[in-house]
Amino acid sequence: MAWNRRRIIAAGLAGCTAPALSRFARADVTTIRIGKQYGLPYLPQMVMERLKLVEKHAAKSGLPTLSVEWLSLSGPGALNDALLSGAIEFINVGPPSVATLWEKTRASPRPVRALCGVQSMPYVMVTRNATAKSIAELSEKDKIAVPTVKISAQANVLEMAAAKLWGADNWAKLDPQTLSIGHPDAMAALLSGQAEITTHFTVAPFYYYELASPGMHAILKSYDVVGGHHSNGVQVTTEPFFKDNPKICAAVLAAHEEANAFIHKTPRQAAEIYAELAKDTRNSLDRLTTMIADPDVDWTTTPDKMMTFTSFLHTTGRLKTLPSSWKELFLPLVHDLKGS
Repeated sequence: MAWNRRRIIAAGLAGCTAPALSRFARADVTTIRIGKQYGLPYLPQMVMERLKLVEKHAAKSGLPTLSVEWLSLSGPGALNDALLSGAIEFINVGPPSVATLWEKTRASPRPVRALCGVQSMPYVMVTRNATAKSIAELSEKDKIAVPTVKISAQANVLEMAAAKLWGADNWAKLDPQTLSIGHPDAMAALLSGQAEITTHFTVAPFYYYELASPGMHAILKSYDVVGGHHSNGVQVTTEPFFKDNPKICAAVLAAHEEANAFIHKTPRQAAEIYAELAKDTRNSLDRLTTMIADPDVDWTTTPDKMMTFTSFLHTTGRLKTLPSSWKELFLPLVHDLKGS
């Protein structure tokens, strides 16, 4: 009989025998590095950092000296490179990066696997082009900021939207107009009115800031393109790290679940943590709390619409192998969830 998730986590945290400990929970791993980007999608990790939840769950499993370094990098490209080079143990990236890393490494000594979802949250495209009511009205002069061209989930959703609008063969029609810029810098460029950036495909809280500014309006929402809620961030590691350190991976998963429960139960306290760690001085705690409790957001570890992104990459030829299901991309710790 398949174990449910809680039993799997418990096994990872406490079920290793003494011989197994030497093989799976290496004594030399006393520090892990977890990478993230900028914005509200990384709130669960900020809660984990502020409340030291990974350390808490690791200590419960017999790893009391584990420490965590939290690294903020701009865009999935930098995070992907850090994971592949071994400079970091966990990264939080979008579904397209998960699929790309899975295929790139599946036959290598260090195959990449996802640990869990981080949340479901939309991407919103904001423009200062007054005549554009949709992407169809963007001109060739409109430059679109995304975290990383072609790789980021925003870039992929834009391609999906282009395929729907102009036909499957024209999925890359707007690619030449995209530029790789981190969300904070892209927002500053958009709001300045001086930079070549006229449009920004972004996440909360940045689209809230932008839409509150005169002359800005939204022309695309990812939920409308993919057919509903989708995973925005996914926690990723490597299969060898999981096999060598199941207790650590189980502790990270348990920390995510506790962080999500904390956010659901105490959104204002979560807002305080975000304001502190993100150094957000633009918003009141009331406004941040409203963003966190937005019905469009689901703070969950369940993977959502992973195969929608993966199938699109396969259809456009950038993914040669289509996984049989979302579970092929993920470690077994979450296989009992109702993902997609």
